[in-house]
Amino acid sequence: MKKLTGFALPAILLAVLSGCASVGPDYIKPDMGISANWANASTKSDAAQDLSQWWQQLHDPLLSDLIEQSLKASPDLRSAQAKLRESRARRGLAGANQLPTVSASVSESRSKSSAATGSGLTRELYSAGFDASWEPDIFGGTRRALEASQADLEGSEASLHNTQVSLVAEVALNYVELRAFQARLGIARDNLASQSETLELTGWRAEAGLTSSLDVEQARTNREQTRAQIPALETSLAQAEHRLAILLGQAPGTLHDKLAKPALIPTAPDSVAIGIPADTLRQRPDVRVAERRLAAETARIGETTAALYPGFKLSGSIGWEALSFGALGGGDSLARSLLGSVATTLFDGGRIRQRIEIQNAVQEQALVNYEKTVLSALEEVENALVSHANSRKREQALREAADAAHNAVLMAHHRYSTGIIDFQKVLDTERTLLTVQDSLKVTEAESISTLIRLYKALGGGWKPAAVNETPPLQQGSTS
Repeated sequence: MKKLTGFALPAILLAVLSGCASVGPDYIKPDMGISANWANASTKSDAAQDLSQWWQQLHDPLLSDLIEQSLKASPDLRSAQAKLRESRARRGLAGANQLPTVSASVSESRSKSSAATGSGLTRELYSAGFDASWEPDIFGGTRRALEASQADLEGSEASLHNTQVSLVAEVALNYVELRAFQARLGIARDNLASQSETLELTGWRAEAGLTSSLDVEQARTNREQTRAQIPALETSLAQAEHRLAILLGQAPGTLHDKLAKPALIPTAPDSVAIGIPADTLRQRPDVRVAERRLAAETARIGETTAALYPGFKLSGSIGWEALSFGALGGGDSLARSLLGSVATTLFDGGRIRQRIEIQNAVQEQALVNYEKTVLSALEEVENALVSHANSRKREQALREAADAAHNAVLMAHHRYSTGIIDFQKVLDTERTLLTVQDSLKVTEAESISTLIRLYKALGGGWKPAAVNETPPLQQGSTS
């Protein structure tokens, strides 16, 4: 067994020390003390359903197709994917900082001294070799930097998932809005046709002397007010269509042929298994983003604190030097050097400690942001539960009101034609029917929209398998 040299022993000792505990606080995920159940859930649900493709429950193939297209081509999603690639590269760079640097070089030099000061001969020197340097991470500053970059990477992955959640919800909401405008346009046009018939009937009765021209003008006013609603609805319909195209990464107008034919507003499933609050906090990527940022900023406290301690550096080289190329590689041409150094800051006016204080404050901000994100997530779900339940109640009431208003119009037309009631009753029933039918479609759309917002609030819309696996931390780092 070879005896260790005077330099090899300290080098091994430094390597062992560099795997020890790191300075700075170890990250512990905060415990928020979340309630076990939702306050506004109609029934308790112990297990949440798979929400990764919640839009399939709406049973609208075209909506599903649009969402799948958006997940492939959305500009927002492509930007988030580029950010994730950046974070992966930064994490790789932080890992590489733990490893030695090795370089190789080959050189040739030729010099000639003057005859007045030397021999006047030409001298050649050939050299080839390897240089290596390494800074052992004795106090864990580099390991903390790697820990922070790993947390940043995981946060970028969660941010990508959060973009998917928002994108899917926005596509669905705009699609529902578009179908609602189509339905409202249909109602307005049907009522316009009906009111045109009423105007024609009133005109005949006026010509027969059975009514006055006042009834005719009131009927015309009623019809034109309905006609005036149509351009505004057409404008809103076009805007919803254009927004959908942009969400899919396409130019406005490219979806017109696909969406031109009116279709029913998607219907909501009878129930949603929402699980418990803890399920939502695990599922929601925005909570994960905030939690990973807190972990990263906690690790950076240690990275900054390491500057208070001495820095160690080992460097060395091995190679060959000879006066002729053929002599390179021989035992007599071997050259080597080893160097160990220690450097520390004796006085900096308190700069390092101020940087540590700055990082402590940044970490505290991240903690407050995480707590706020958790509370906002819970609030969003509770609000969505209340909104969805009440919109369903409103929808049912308006559906019954629309049936009654339709029957009232039929009866009013019959009684007016037989002279039992005056024309004002006809006008009132027609206006009421248009208002109630329009409100019903708005509420149908709002009912399904509140469900979409509930799915979003629960963190639905992303699949872990859609993202490549994160490279594991190198041995010796913490998570």
